[in-house]
Amino acid sequence: MGTSSYQVEGNSYNTQWYEFEKAGGITTGDRSGRACNWWEDAESDFDMAKSMGLNSLRLSVSWARIEPEEGMFDPKAIERYRYMLLELISRGIKPIICLHHFAHPLWFEKRGGFLSPWCEEDFSRFVKFTVYELGDLCCDWVTFNEPNIYAAEGFLDGDHPPAMHDRLIKYFRVLGNMARCHAAAYHIIHNLQHNARVSFANHFLMFTELARHPFDMLAARVASDTFNNVFLNMITGKYIKPYYSLLGNVEQVRDTWDYIGVNIYGGIDVAFDIRNPKMAFIRRIFPKNGRTGDLLPNGNAMFGEIYPQGIKIVVEKLAKYKKPFFILENGVPDRDDKVRPWVIATAVKTMYDLIQRGFDIMGYHHWTLIDNFEWALGYSMKFGLVAMDPATQERKPRPSASFFAEIARANALTADMVKRYVPEALDEIFPPYHGSTNERPASRL
Repeated sequence: MGTSSYQVEGNSYNTQWYEFEKAGGITTGDRSGRACNWWEDAESDFDMAKSMGLNSLRLSVSWARIEPEEGMFDPKAIERYRYMLLELISRGIKPIICLHHFAHPLWFEKRGGFLSPWCEEDFSRFVKFTVYELGDLCCDWVTFNEPNIYAAEGFLDGDHPPAMHDRLIKYFRVLGNMARCHAAAYHIIHNLQHNARVSFANHFLMFTELARHPFDMLAARVASDTFNNVFLNMITGKYIKPYYSLLGNVEQVRDTWDYIGVNIYGGIDVAFDIRNPKMAFIRRIFPKNGRTGDLLPNGNAMFGEIYPQGIKIVVEKLAKYKKPFFILENGVPDRDDKVRPWVIATAVKTMYDLIQRGFDIMGYHHWTLIDNFEWALGYSMKFGLVAMDPATQERKPRPSASFFAEIARANALTADMVKRYVPEALDEIFPPYHGSTNERPASRL
């Protein structure tokens, strides 16, 4: 299961995101407030996770809480995180820690954030302290959650702080700096912890050309290269495109990963648009029909077409690097729980088929356990297996929570489960069996 500190802890005042809230950056007008109240009481939700049979939970730590002022660390914050990790472990739930999930201290943002010439030094100091203090309780680390989303939303779309639009040069500069920060963190963690597994979580968005036209096909390739592949190409040493010169020297970044961290939700169509030079002549088209999840206020689907089958595409494409995979995020905003059961079943069956073919998938983390504060969209997007009212903090499990729990407890997905929770997709998930009996074979994980 996946979570992040700013979205669930509450009262995170010392971050650039809180300043963004105060400046009116949240489209719904919501304020994060108590969020899911994890800073005061995460343990009740840990109990729920245990009751569902979960054996792993990905969470992030707040840099702003741990280092509220430059070079000054808060022992109470570390004490709280140690307690949370111990409580997870006592429930048989293995933690995975993400060190940066979009939010960081206000003092770091004022220094320029990941455009600052000191960002590697600042981030390294935080990582060294945090891993030294928490490393005895965790060996799996994510340095950055979705650096491509952080850069795109902050410097191209302007929906996240620092709310810049169409700054393609800064987009690449930020990614280059974050890659150097990642590499520095990778080596720091391994120097402190010999059994560590370290990587980053890359967001993969499936891009499809709007028409079988050479320019649209080129637009789809460029969109995927500039969004999906920049960080990957720095890690693998394939940063040969001309615009990659904007990244700076990233030789030290090569092969600083122990696994491939995959975040995947959906896909969109793209077309060549001569009127859009600031975005590399690419126009994005978001579908409004089919399996999309809840729509945004502008009528677009947040991730386009929801596409858990993309797990197969990503794993097959990247298997050549001989690294195991962690699916670190996969889910759908779905207030009425209409699409989520299909997403769960499709993702699990897709992973099972890949594992049967010999691909090394170490874990799957659904996004997310509890409805939380969805960044610039406030509380409007409902990703949780469990519904939450931010005003009352009341939790109410959705049917998909029971479905997910059955899969987790049994370590299996069966046709009977699919028939009960998503009957319309039974033949899609388990094609009719034409063997000597009428029974469908069960997929076991």
